[in-house]
Order: sequence, then structure tokens, then C-alpha cells
Amino acid sequence: MDEKETWGKPVERRGRLTAVLALATLISAFGSSFQYGYNVAVINSPAPFMQQFYNTTYVERYGQPMEENFLTLLWSLSVSMYPLGGFFGSLMVAPLVNKLGRKGTLLFNNVFSIVPAVMMGVSEIAKSYEIVIVARFIVGICAGLSSNVVPMYLGELAPKNLRGALGIIPQLFITIGILCAQVLGIRHILGNSTGWTLMLGLTGIPAVLELLLLPFFPESPRYMLIQRGDEETAQRALQRLRGWEDVEEELSEMRLEDQSEKAEGRLSVLNLLSQPSLRWQLVSIVVMNMGQQLSGVNAIYYYADSIYASAGVKQNDIQYVTVGTGAVNVFMTIAAVFIVEASGRRLLLLIGFGICCTACVLLTAALSLQNSVFWMPYISIICVIIYVVGHAIGPSPIPYVVTTEMFRQSARPAAFMVAGSVHWLSNFTVGLVFPFMERGLGPYSFIIFSVICLLTLVYIWLVVPETKNKTFLEICQMFASRNNVEIKLGDGDLPLKEKGPRATAL
Repeated sequence: MDEKETWGKPVERRGRLTAVLALATLISAFGSSFQYGYNVAVINSPAPFMQQFYNTTYVERYGQPMEENFLTLLWSLSVSMYPLGGFFGSLMVAPLVNKLGRKGTLLFNNVFSIVPAVMMGVSEIAKSYEIVIVARFIVGICAGLSSNVVPMYLGELAPKNLRGALGIIPQLFITIGILCAQVLGIRHILGNSTGWTLMLGLTGIPAVLELLLLPFFPESPRYMLIQRGDEETAQRALQRLRGWEDVEEELSEMRLEDQSEKAEGRLSVLNLLSQPSLRWQLVSIVVMNMGQQLSGVNAIYYYADSIYASAGVKQNDIQYVTVGTGAVNVFMTIAAVFIVEASGRRLLLLIGFGICCTACVLLTAALSLQNSVFWMPYISIICVIIYVVGHAIGPSPIPYVVTTEMFRQSARPAAFMVAGSVHWLSNFTVGLVFPFMERGLGPYSFIIFSVICLLTLVYIWLVVPETKNKTFLEICQMFASRNNVEIKLGDGDLPLKEKGPRATAL
């Protein structure tokens, strides 16, 4: 009996995690996504020593200590150049992935990691704090590209039954990068006056490994067939990735998608914004990426040290509690990898934003009462951990997965460009605005975050469909009625699951 038939009835062949697919996932995620997370947290612990270096350098140049306001400005630039670079990196996504391919862009992106790693590593020897600030901007470009290109690459490599699990792997490596930076930032490891330059420079190691190893793995088959028209290379790549010779079913689905997009051509961002058939997909990724960043996740991390201090944690022990919180983040993201295909994307988003909303409300109450009720600071710590758990299972990883799934090949680069720009601008906004919010509103700042979480949850409940185990064309048809467009089916009027749509908006 043919392995694709059961008692004479055709059944769908489910993709499996082959060695080639697993290694391509791990190498691209470690080489790119890991760096994003690492550079988010790498300057937190050594901040006092870096600021001391800034001041010492200034004294050596000008013979007088740096004014406090100027030091604050330089440090703010050191922190904010990273998300600003991420925004510019996002703007580069569409032209690069269309020109160089997904794998090619990841290889090229290593330039934006290795160069700043060397710059930060020699900054103390060169006695230049300007080098650190410029390097933070450049490594931000690396993060902006990797945060969008890795999910796109893995989403196009993976079979549809593994697309959600593999799509979360980049976020998992982001959390591992954050945790590694927190561990290395412990005072007696590298978070000290002699180790901080080495700590900043270590970000170049994953880039070098990716540069050496990723060339041995396939480019995205969808990119090769649909955008380059190279069906032979796409077929060979699919055979390596799936571990079997007969890949005609997937190739046929790609050909249908290619046919459906011939009239549209490659979509720019402006074309994407004007496409009626993509209206609600675009609104959805904007809402989810804004919700992800404006939900307060960075503010929670910013506020965590003062929460732990108010709970009576000794100043020297706060770094270890922070590492513990990072470990919880990693553990819950691993859990999301294993449950996303069973639970679906939508449910994890709803649960995650619901937990974050509740945790923000409880944290506001706990922070307001912690000076009057002796055990309330411990509730604050629990609220922080609950928030981290909620964000890790839904809001953090799932928007990347859904962005890949909601758009077809011609629109996907422009969609990631929009999603990434929203992501990094929102990140930058929170970093810029939260200190003023915290000064003016105190603990009530988190009520604003709880409202944002609630609004995002309501939008997802009303608009975002479940996309697990669906082809890209099936997902396109799911949005057709909401976009008020008609979908013309190919090969007569057979159901989508049997023949697939040409997905042409009439």
C-alpha cells in the first residue's frame, strides 16, 4: 500500500523534523536571534562601570569631570541607539530578502554583528565612548534584520504542521540570549570594571559560527521557486529538508501560489497598504506587534530591580533573582514550542495577553500597598513572574509566527518590514516614555499597560483566526470575507483543501 494512502483513501503526509531542518533552525536562531536577546540585556549589569569609563575618558580629554546631565544623555544614547538601529534594520528587510534571499540576508547581516563586536571590544583601549554608541546602533541594525528574517526563513522551511513550533524557536533563542547576558553580567564573572568590554564583544561569536555553518544549508524553497523561478533548486532543497524524494505535493501548492501572484507581482510597502485583500492581515500584525511591545514587557524588566529591592532582596542578590526571572522566561518559551501546534496560535495569544493584563492590575495594587502591608512586596515579585510567564507563552513568540502565516510570498517581505518597524518603534517609545510615566504616575503606570493588553486581547478575539495546520493559501481565503473580496478557486469549483485557490482578488 502506498504510504500516502490508507485503505484506498489519500491522506495528507505530515512533515517531520529532519536533521537538516533541525540544524538549519538551530544555526540560524543561534547565529541571529540569540544576538538580539543578548544585546538587549548585555549593558544592564555593567552600566555603572561603563558610565565610569565614560567619565574617566572625558576627564582625560578635557581635564574636568563630565556634567551629570551630559553623562545621562550619553547613557540614554547608548541604550536607545539599539532599538533605533533595530528600526532601521527593519526598513532594510524587504529589499535585502528579495535581492539576497532569506539565507543570503542572514549571512550578510553578520557584518552588522562582527564589526560592532570588535568596536565595543576595543572601545576601552581606544578610550572612546563614541565607539560604544555607534556600535550599539550598528548591532541594533543586526537585531532589526534578524528579528524579522529568521522567522520568515524558518516559516518557509518548515512543513505546515511544524511551522508554529519552529516559528517560536527564534523567540526561544532571544530569551536564551537575555539569560546568558544576565549570567555573564554577574559581578564576579564579567559584569565588572575589567570584563565589560569582553562581555560586549562576545556578541560576534554567534555571528562567526553562523557565517561558517549556514552556507551548507538550503535557501528557502519558496523563495527559489516563486521569486527566483528556480524549480530544480527548490525541489532539491525540499528533498533535503523533508527527508524523502516525493515532494510534488508541496511543489504543487507553491506553483498555485505562484500563479495566484503573477498578476500582483512583488509587493512594496505602499502596494501592501493599498491591497484590499490584505487589509485585515496588515491591521492584525500592526495591532499584535504594538500590543507585544506596548504591553509593558520592557517596563517590567526596567522596574524589576526596584521591586525586588522593596521586597527586601539584598542589593547584591538582585542580580541572581533577575537571572532566575530570565530562566523562567526561557522555560515558558520552551513550553510554548511544544504546545503551540496542539493549542494553536490564537489561544496562546488570548491566554498570554489575559495573564499580562491581570498581572499588571495586581502589580499596581501590590506596589501601591507595599509600604503599608509588610507581605505585599512578595506579591509584587509573584506578579512580575506571572507577567513574564504570560508574555513568554503568547505575546512574545506568536506575532512572528502569525506574520509569516498571514501573508503569501509576494507580500511577506513588505509585511515583515511593516511589522518590524512597528515593533522597534514601539520598543523605542516605551524606553523613552516609561521613565517619565513612572515618575508621574508611579505604580499606576501599569494600569495603562493592562488596558493595552485588554484591547489587544479583544481585537485578537474578534478578528484573528486560528492558522495552525493551514497552507498560506487557505489562510488567505479565511480573510477573504472580512476583507470583502472574492476568492476565485482554480480547477473548477473544488474545495480549497482539495485543489487550493488561485486566491485572486476580484
